[in-house]
Amino acid sequence: MRLDRYLANLKYGTRNEITKKIKSKKVTVNGNIETDSRYKVDTLNDKVTIEGIEVFYKETVLIMLNKPSGVISANKDGLHETVLDLIGEPYNRFELRIAGRLDIDTEGLILLTNDGKLLHKIISPNKDVYKKYYVKVESKFDSSKLLKEFQINDGRDLPFTPLLPKVEQISDDEFYLSIKEGKFHQVKRMVEHFNNKVIYLKRVSIGNIELDESLEKGRYREVLDYNI
Repeated sequence: MRLDRYLANLKYGTRNEITKKIKSKKVTVNGNIETDSRYKVDTLNDKVTIEGIEVFYKETVLIMLNKPSGVISANKDGLHETVLDLIGEPYNRFELRIAGRLDIDTEGLILLTNDGKLLHKIISPNKDVYKKYYVKVESKFDSSKLLKEFQINDGRDLPFTPLLPKVEQISDDEFYLSIKEGKFHQVKRMVEHFNNKVIYLKRVSIGNIELDESLEKGRYREVLDYNI
């Protein structure tokens, strides 16, 4: 990859701004000043610095975030803080996309990645990737009710039949629910179908990636070992 494109992709400036910095001897490759914008960077082995800052680069990154209530699952929002606002250096330089959104009042595991294939695998209902939620409801509820076929509204005033979930009862008003889809307010709508109400919802895992409970709300870390 050309040096100017490499640095521009990582948001160190526009291609024009990057070119000027390179010509001004503000960029080094493997400790040597590089003044040619066309230099082909070995992204796996070359060590690049710009204005004394070492560049962090990976082909693929996967970030685990413990989303707090009140934060929007979006890249930008004019009114609320977003999950992307919580990501700092160096990961905020990557074009991260949200692999499975959560409602503003829902907490727990959010995955962000710059890998389109991985993103599709996580969010596609056809890929058999279960999203597991801890659910607390308003009154006594038998979660086995959710194991029969029924229809809910998909959020666009269209009928929707959820795929067969997995359930694990914890107490009279608490259970784990694992689903493959992620339709608009799906967990809440599934419970409301049986005349009850979700009062707290937290996603605890996606596939075999479990939320690191040592992560405080609003904190994140890179996932280095995964096989979704």
